[in-house]
Amino acid sequence: MGKTVAEKIFASHIIDNPSGDINVIRLDAVFCHEITTPGAINDLIARGKDKVFDPSKIKAVIDHVSPAKDSKTALQGKILRDWARRHKITDFFDIGRNGVCHAIFPEKGFVRPGYTIIMGDSHTCTHGAFCAFAAGVGTTDLEVGILKGVCAFHYPKTIQISITGSLGKGVYAKDVILSVISVLGVNGATNRVVEFAGPVIDSMSMESRMTLCNMAVEAGATCGICYPDMTTVEYLWEFIQDEFKSKDEALEKYSEFAADPDAEYDRIIDHDVSNLEPQVTFGYKPDLVKNVQEMEGEKVDQVYIGSCTNGRIEDLRIVAEVMKDNRISDSVRCIISPATPRIYQQALEEGLMKIFMDAGACITNPTCGACLGMSNGVLAEGEVCASTTNRNFNGRMGKGGMVHLMSPATAAASAIAGKITNSRLYASE
Repeated sequence: MGKTVAEKIFASHIIDNPSGDINVIRLDAVFCHEITTPGAINDLIARGKDKVFDPSKIKAVIDHVSPAKDSKTALQGKILRDWARRHKITDFFDIGRNGVCHAIFPEKGFVRPGYTIIMGDSHTCTHGAFCAFAAGVGTTDLEVGILKGVCAFHYPKTIQISITGSLGKGVYAKDVILSVISVLGVNGATNRVVEFAGPVIDSMSMESRMTLCNMAVEAGATCGICYPDMTTVEYLWEFIQDEFKSKDEALEKYSEFAADPDAEYDRIIDHDVSNLEPQVTFGYKPDLVKNVQEMEGEKVDQVYIGSCTNGRIEDLRIVAEVMKDNRISDSVRCIISPATPRIYQQALEEGLMKIFMDAGACITNPTCGACLGMSNGVLAEGEVCASTTNRNFNGRMGKGGMVHLMSPATAAASAIAGKITNSRLYASE
């Protein structure tokens, strides 16, 4: 019997099977940031176990409150900073060199097909875009991962979602994943891995695949996974060129982790996006989704463009295309946060920043702050945000605030209009 992607990765990493379908797997990387890791660090210290299994396999960043906004967040940063120095963790990205964790780690080449990765962050599933098994974990599992380089998981069951048809003009990966979540529901993939397959995925960039996998957790999934192909190899080539004689050889090696034709799935879904319109959430769950057209005219107070979902250069180019020669509505504040310094620099060099500033946007340093209501864009009670982030829970971006999730194109268009609207890039039939 054939294997799914997750089953193949598990088979190559299992080191123990203590009971039932519980498997202990070897980790290729442990990712850390300043919000969830300090608690794990302090607990390990209290237990007399202030050690790391392999400093070269631990990657850490300060990204949520950057720079610190008060003494508490400064202390969180200090704990992570001191720990990284104490254990000679060289891949630590401090203020000025930091970025959104799920953007900067793949950008640095830390994710490869077949890898196993954990982090104390639910959107760690982003890295499955590279055909890795990447999962968010709690404090105890994070501690074990830091200390021993292992983590325990149930044997993975997989849902395969084949994205078929073709995307229309002005419809993007964010619209695809919102539509998928609306079909699955917020619990539809709980304790499952979601394999994204099909011609639409094959034609997507790595940035778009990361957007897709990033939000798999919003349907309850442990991880979202895409198959490795030449797009994957091209993205990674600067980091792997010394390991392979050619890109074709790299692809042959990585393709070992692709699902077998006779793999067995918990569920198979064919999702045709040929007639998909731009999508937007309403209410306080990410599976509450409508066509943007149905929400036309809904007032917004803030527009936020950035995050681990849609803060990459591909996203900023789309935003610039919508904003060029336009002004942001006087009734709206628009905040744009490039996800990493490299992306920030690219946007500068390409003239995107001038377009944003001419339009009246506020551009911030790379940070996650606004997404979870910690800094750089918190909402007041009763305010509404059109956002390219991944979660619209009640109070997510500030107590009493409402968040509507949408693509960068829709967000940019809404900033100009001062209300939810489709972008001019979308051409309906």
